[in-house]
This record gives sequence, C-alpha cells and structure tokens, in this order.
Amino acid sequence: MSRRAGWAMLAPTVIWLVALVAAPLVLMLVYSFAARIAPDSPWPQGFTLTHYSRLLDPLYLRIFVRSVVQAGLATFFSLLLGYPLAYYIARSPLRRRGRLLLLVVIPFWTNFLVRTYALMVLMRAQGVINSALMAIGVIDDPLPLLYNEAAVQVGLVYTLLPLLVLPLYANLEKLDDRLLAAAQDLGASPFAAFWSVTWPLSRPGVLVGSMMVFISAFGMFLVPDLMGGARSMMIGNLIQNQFLQARNWPFGAAIALALTGLVLVVALIVQRAGRIDGGEVRR
Repeated sequence: MSRRAGWAMLAPTVIWLVALVAAPLVLMLVYSFAARIAPDSPWPQGFTLTHYSRLLDPLYLRIFVRSVVQAGLATFFSLLLGYPLAYYIARSPLRRRGRLLLLVVIPFWTNFLVRTYALMVLMRAQGVINSALMAIGVIDDPLPLLYNEAAVQVGLVYTLLPLLVLPLYANLEKLDDRLLAAAQDLGASPFAAFWSVTWPLSRPGVLVGSMMVFISAFGMFLVPDLMGGARSMMIGNLIQNQFLQARNWPFGAAIALALTGLVLVVALIVQRAGRIDGGEVRR
C-alpha cells in the first residue's frame, strides 16, 4: 500500500478526531481564560486567570475530593466484585463462556438513564427492597437507601462493573493452565498458585479495567444527580451546573480542563504501571 493510499484511509478518522476532540478542547481552553462572554455573542472577551484560581476555593476542593473518593471506592468495589466474576467466566467451559459474557453485556443494550431509574425503583422509600423488608417484618419504617453518597456508590458500581469485567476476562482467558499445574506440582497451595501465577499475569487487565472505571466514575454526573441529590454533588455535576444553570461558561471550561488533565495523569500512571508490570512478568 502506498503512503498516499494510507493517508487517504486515515483521513476520515483524522477529520473526525480534529472536529469532535481537538476542536472542542481548544475551544474550552480559550473559554477558560475569558473574562466574560457576552449574552449576544459566543466569542470570549478579555483575559483572566481567575477561573483557575477559583478551583482552589474550599467549596470546589471538597467537591473534587468527594469525586476522587467516590471514583476510588467505585473502582475498589468493582474490582472486588468483578475479579471473581471474570475469573469464573474465564475458567468456565468454552461452551458456557458466551452465555455468561452475554449476561455481562446485556445491561449495555438498555439505555443508561432507564437502568438508573430501574435501580431507583428498587431503592426508593416505597421501592421493592423496602417493601420486601417491611413485609417480612425486618424493618418498620423504610430505610433511606436513596439520596446519599452510599446510593451514589451503589449506582456507580452497578453501571460501571462491566467496564472492569470485560478487559479483565480478556486477560484471564489467555492464562495458560499449565502454569497453575506446574505451581501446584511444585507444592504450592491453590491460594499460593493464584497469588504467584494468576494475579501477576492478570494485573494488566486489572489496571486497564480499573482505569476505565475510575475515569468514568470521576466524570459521572447522571448517577450523582439522580441518586445522590445536592449533597452528593461530584465534579461532573459542577460542570453541568456551570454550563446549563449558572451560565458561567469560562469557569465551567476551566473545571472541564482540570478534569481532563487529571484523567490524562491517571492514564499516564496506569500506562507506566503497566510497563513496570510487564517487565516484572517477563523477568
């Protein structure tokens, strides 16, 4: 294939990336330094660094820390639940893996908003969970399952768990059973064999899945908005409020760029950790 033909094949992708990725980022960068935006014009006016200095306000720092904590917990619980599931699917007979993977993927066939509302139906005061517990006499009054940070955590794990299971399964599925058999032949217990063979070889999948869950949870706004309320605001909700309610586009652009910067840092850290893990496994 000639170089000209190669560039011709890449042209649609390059145009797509420039139009829908690079151009919006450049626009947000310009807006973040704007002193103001006139109501009758989309063009920024003036120059200021005030919007970035506002990010250090204790109010916004609390929202930032809450977002990091919620994303970190969602990643931890997704790994806690997703690793055994991915391992079970990978170790299942080949004819059953397709059906098990289908059960993991099915939630993606349903609209994200619909799935969130379905979870709210289960957890609300007159929902399925509270009604069942009151019917069998476990509780007398409904439990406050919604509109708190615990509800946000449940919603994040519920919606993002497949993002960890799928790459982890892809990694575990390639594991050579002969390595585990060799470890057990050398006297290793099942746990020791897992810790010395399976876990090191699965860490690349763990890193990729954890990164996908953390980044998605950190910028999430729908789940905190519907299941958490005003007291559980995360950085995604803050960006939404600045653009759609406060109409402070420059400050919203500054927050969005700060979010993008943190996501890039996390991606670089995961990439670096993956290279280190790869070197350790090869040795």
